[in-house]
Amino acid sequence: MDKDPLEVIRRLDPDFFDRIAQGRENAFRDGALPAKVKYLIAMSLDAAHGAAAGVEALARQAVKNGASKEEVLEALRVADFISGVGSVYTASFGLDKVL
Repeated sequence: MDKDPLEVIRRLDPDFFDRIAQGRENAFRDGALPAKVKYLIAMSLDAAHGAAAGVEALARQAVKNGASKEEVLEALRVADFISGVGSVYTASFGLDKVL
């Protein structure tokens, strides 16, 4: 996923997009947890919710922020344990383009 999935929102409602972007920046900046861990958590949640495109985008961000292939896959093991094998199938579609 090369394009920001919220690009259509940016075009149609710039104020709404800005509020979303501020929330995203707040959620994913380094803090008690480093950004890469936050992206791995979010990626696992998207896998659990069946959002393959979200898995792809968030895995890219995790890697960009220093996550290794092993860390991405280990986070996926947690998603599998908590949410089941469906999360693994979802993640496989997204991760195929990242790892």
